[in-house]
Amino acid sequence: MLSMDNSPKFISLILAEWAEMHAVKLEFIKSCKPTQNAFIECFNRTYRTKVIDFYLFRTLNEFLKITKRGFSEYNCEYPHKALNNMTPEEYRQKYHLVGISKRT
Repeated sequence: MLSMDNSPKFISLILAEWAEMHAVKLEFIKSCKPTQNAFIECFNRTYRTKVIDFYLFRTLNEFLKITKRGFSEYNCEYPHKALNNMTPEEYRQKYHLVGISKRT
């Protein structure tokens, strides 16, 4: 299941068709209710302030390289209060969870 807001980029026939082909349920939060998707809203804020607003990108490749490094730091180096001050990777390993992968 994907939980998302009702912005135009998420309301599209292509996304609906992809979700149907991959047996993914699309769930839209209510308008003006970002707290219904608080985890991703928090991540988006962190990503925007620590990566997107921090750099002036000259190329798409530069953006992708810095984004890849940012995801690695977020998942493997940055402790999260909500995870008892563990990184997401430490939490995943401790509780044998799937879903967080290192991107190479």
